[in-house]
Amino acid sequence: MTALGENDATTSAGPGRPTGALTPRQARLVRGVAAAVVMLAVAVTMGVRFAAEPSLLTLGLYGVALILSGTAIVLSRLGRTRVATAVLGGGLAVAVLAVLLR
Repeated sequence: MTALGENDATTSAGPGRPTGALTPRQARLVRGVAAAVVMLAVAVTMGVRFAAEPSLLTLGLYGVALILSGTAIVLSRLGRTRVATAVLGGGLAVAVLAVLLR
């Protein structure tokens, strides 16, 4: 008999995996959803800014942010979650810079 109770063996994270860590599937889902939320926010902001003051610069900067967010979604689906996080951060940085450069 071990020191673990009957239910403790099923809730154990197993060797090498800390308790509370995301599984690869959960990590892909979280990053995909985060990229979709960023993409939606950038699209809404782009629409509002473009309606108020149409310019090619506005369209270009927000378009790049949308492309990077879409790329992050695809990378998440392919299992490249760390790369997707970096790309998503880049897309968010582009959107923030576009707002600041207004």
